[in-house]
Amino acid sequence: MCGITGWVSFDRDLRSESVTLDAMTETMSCRGPDDRGTWAEGPVALGHRRLAIIDLPGGRQPMSVRTPEGTVVLVYSGETYNFTELRRELTDLGHRFTTDSDTEVVLHAYLEWEEGLARRLNGMFAFAVWDGRHNRLVMVRDRMGIKPFYYYPTSDGVLFGSEPKAILANPLAPARVRLDGLREMFAMVKTPGHAVWDGMRELEPGTVVTVDRQGMRRRVYWQLQTRPHTDDRATTIATVRSLLDDIVRRQLVADVPRCMLLSGGLDSSALTALAARQLAEHGEKVRSFAVDFVGHADDFVADELRATPDSPYVHDVAHASGTEHQDIVLDAQALADLDVRAETIRARDLPVGIGDLDSSLYLLLRAIREHSTVALSGESADEVFGGYLQFFDEEARRADTFPWMAQAQRFGSDSGVLSPALTKALDLKTYIADSYGTAVSDIGRLDGESDFEYRMRKICHLHLTRFVRVLLDRKDRLSMAVGLEVRVPFCDHRLVEYVYNAPWSLKSFDGREKSLLREATADLIPRSVYDRTKSPYPSTQDPKYAVAIQEHVRDILARPSHPVFDLLDRDRVHQAAHRDAPQVTLASRRGLERTVNLALWLDLYKPELTLT
Repeated sequence: MCGITGWVSFDRDLRSESVTLDAMTETMSCRGPDDRGTWAEGPVALGHRRLAIIDLPGGRQPMSVRTPEGTVVLVYSGETYNFTELRRELTDLGHRFTTDSDTEVVLHAYLEWEEGLARRLNGMFAFAVWDGRHNRLVMVRDRMGIKPFYYYPTSDGVLFGSEPKAILANPLAPARVRLDGLREMFAMVKTPGHAVWDGMRELEPGTVVTVDRQGMRRRVYWQLQTRPHTDDRATTIATVRSLLDDIVRRQLVADVPRCMLLSGGLDSSALTALAARQLAEHGEKVRSFAVDFVGHADDFVADELRATPDSPYVHDVAHASGTEHQDIVLDAQALADLDVRAETIRARDLPVGIGDLDSSLYLLLRAIREHSTVALSGESADEVFGGYLQFFDEEARRADTFPWMAQAQRFGSDSGVLSPALTKALDLKTYIADSYGTAVSDIGRLDGESDFEYRMRKICHLHLTRFVRVLLDRKDRLSMAVGLEVRVPFCDHRLVEYVYNAPWSLKSFDGREKSLLREATADLIPRSVYDRTKSPYPSTQDPKYAVAIQEHVRDILARPSHPVFDLLDRDRVHQAAHRDAPQVTLASRRGLERTVNLALWLDLYKPELTLT
C-alpha cells in the first residue's frame, strides 16, 4: 500500500520542478512511511511513498522498463491478489521478472495488454502509467473504489494523487470550494467523479482515464450489471462460502504482520474464523483487535440502533477461533481531543464524518499499527448482503430517495446548525433529488422481475455504487493516515457480482439481514454471533464526551470573526453549546461536532469559499 502523485505538462520540461514534485510526494508520507521515490523526464514527473507489504526490498517505485520505443514508468498503490497467476501467464509469454513484487507484475501486465490489464486484475488498486512510447498517461482505479484516486485537469496536462492534498500542494491547484462542492460535502450522496474541491475530479471506480496531447479520454472497464441468478438456495450458500474461502486465502498473503478488525458482528466474525482456520493450516494464529470504551459494557444502554454492546461477542469469537486478541479501550477525553480530530480531518481533506466514529476508528487503527501492518476488515458486507435497517424498513423501501436518507434522523441530523442563507443557497433537497434520479436511471431490470424485487435491486445497487464508497474512502484514508493497510474481502468483485444478482427473497430467505452470509459461515461462528442482530459501529455513550465537545465549541464562539460563522447559524450553535449535558440530544451533539470539524478544516486548509 502506498501513496502516489504526479504531474504531466506537455508544454514544459518538469525536470526543473523537483521542489514542487517533492512537496506533492511528501503529502503522501503517512501512506508510505517506508520509502520514497521520484522520477521526472520531459513532460512528466511522478512521486511515490511506499508502505512495504510484499517483497520488502524489491518493490521500490517509481518502477520503470526501458523499451526501444521509450520508457514505461509505473506508480502504484494497492494490492493485486492474483499477481501470482498473472506472473506465471506473463512468464509464459516471455516476460522476465527481477523482483517478487506485485508492482512489477502490474507493470509487465501493462506492457503486454496496455489498458486491457485492468480487467485482468483482482484486487484494490489505484495506479498511473507513463507510457513514453506513446507520450501518454494512463490512470486506473479498482472496480469498487477501494483505493482513492484524484486528478486535476490543467491547460496542458493533468495533476493527480492518491488524495486531494497531493494535488493541492501544486500551485496550479488552488484550495477553492464552490457552492456545488459544499452541496456534495453536506449531502451524503457520493456523486461519481465529484471531488468537492473546485476543478478536481475523482477517478471513478472501474474506470481508465488516458491523457495525451490530444486531450483526456475516459473508458469504463467494469460496472455492476443485472444478470439472471439461476442457482438455488443451497448452491448459492455453497458458492458464497467457496468465494469467501478463496478471497480470504488470497488476502492473507503478506510479508509483514497482519491481523483482523473484530467487532463481534457477523461480518468480521466470519472473516476472523475463516482466517484463523486457514492460518492454522500453517501453524499460525491470527491476531484480532476490537475497539471499546471505558465503562461501556457496564453502563451500556440499549437503543433503536444498538441492542447490545460488542465486547461479549468479540470475546466469544476470539475464544472460539483461538485468536491472539486485544481490546483497544478509549475514553471520552481521547475521543474529543482536538489534535485527534484534526488528524482525521487531515486524513480525509474534508470536515466529513459522523460524530465520534472517525476519532474512535482513527485511534483504533493507530493502536493496531504498533503491532501489524495489514488488517482485514468486514467493511461492505452490509452493502453486499443487505444488512442495514433501511433494507427492511417499509418507509425507506418506498421512499423516492437514497434509502439511508430515510434513516438519517435516527443517527441525528447536523444540518440544523447551517445558516439560513447557506441552507437556502445549497438547496440540498433538490440536489439530493437530482442525484437520486441520476443514480437509479440506469439500473437494469430483469424480464419478469416483480416491482418489489426491482425496488430491492435498486436499493442494493445504490448501496454498492454510492453508500459503500463513502465508507471505503473513510476506512482507507483513516487507516493510511497511520500507515496501516486495510483489506476488504467483501469487496471482491466476484462476490459482489454474484450476490448482487441473487434476488432479495434469497438474500433474506429467513426474514433476517444477511441470510446468505450467516448460513455460509454458520459452522465457523459462535451461536451467540449467529443469533445476534445487526449492530452499527459503536459510539460512545459517555456524557463526558458531549461536555468536552461543548467546551470546544464555546472556544470557537469566543472567536466571533472565525470564518466558520459564514457557514453556520451562530445563535443555534450558541444554544447547543450552552445546554445542560442531559439536554444535549443526538441531533444537537451532531451539530456541535459539525461545528468543531468545520472550524478545524477552515483553520487547517484555509480554503477559498464561494457561497454564491
